[in-house]
This record gives sequence, C-alpha cells and structure tokens, in this order.
Amino acid sequence: MSVEGARVAGQPRYLLRASAAWLLVAVAESIHGTLRALFLAPVVGDLASRQVGVLTGSLMVLLLAWATIRWIGARGTRELLATGALWLVLMLCLEVAVGRALGLPWERIAADYQPWNGGYMAVGMCVLASAPWIADRVRAPRDGTG
Repeated sequence: MSVEGARVAGQPRYLLRASAAWLLVAVAESIHGTLRALFLAPVVGDLASRQVGVLTGSLMVLLLAWATIRWIGARGTRELLATGALWLVLMLCLEVAVGRALGLPWERIAADYQPWNGGYMAVGMCVLASAPWIADRVRAPRDGTG
C-alpha cells in the first residue's frame, strides 16, 4: 500500500478509525452512565455510584479497546499513545459539554476529577488514555519465550 493509501485527507487512517472506535466508547459510556444513575445511584447514593462507575466504566473501556485495537490499525507505541490521547481529549470535551448541557456548575464537573472530594474520574481518564496501548499489549501474539 502506498503512503497515500494509508492516509485520509492528510491524516493517518488509524486516527479516523480511532475516532470511530471512540464513538463506540462514548455511546457505551453514555448508556453505562444512564443505567448507573437510574439503578445504582438510588441504592448506594450519587457519589458512591459515580465511584463504582469509574471502575466498571474503565473495565468497559479496556474491553472495547481490546475489541477494536487491531481494526484501528495503530502501530507502535507512538500511534497507540496518540490514539489514547485522542480518546482522552474527545472524552473530556464530551464530559464537559454534557455536564454543562445538564446545567451542572463548573465546580460539580471539576469535583468528579478531585480524589480528595471522592471523585475518581481522573483515574478513569488515565485508563482511557492508556487503553489502546494496554489492549495492544494484551492482544500481542506471544512469542513463546515468556
């Protein structure tokens, strides 16, 4: 395949596919968050449900990264980390946009990222950013030496 064939509109093809995979992650996380708010929050409370949601959401992100990483086609550490960085930026933008659209004040949005206030979203975002790299390592063929 030529260099031109590996690029779409001047960008590497893996970034376009990474964006499509992120859409899948975003939809899954949106459904996850809705179900968490409807069913878990009334039982354990809002803060505890958001804390549990970071764990379950992180596991879901890792599973989706594992399922899509070969299709994305990112090669090497640099492209895998670029994929994770793209996912992180897109998800942060979505989180802020949805929070503001729901009328949440900036302080409430920021609190989700402050562990000293019980918000562990920063941990979840670190998992999101590293998920493509982790998924690639898990999916890598074993050479039989380990």
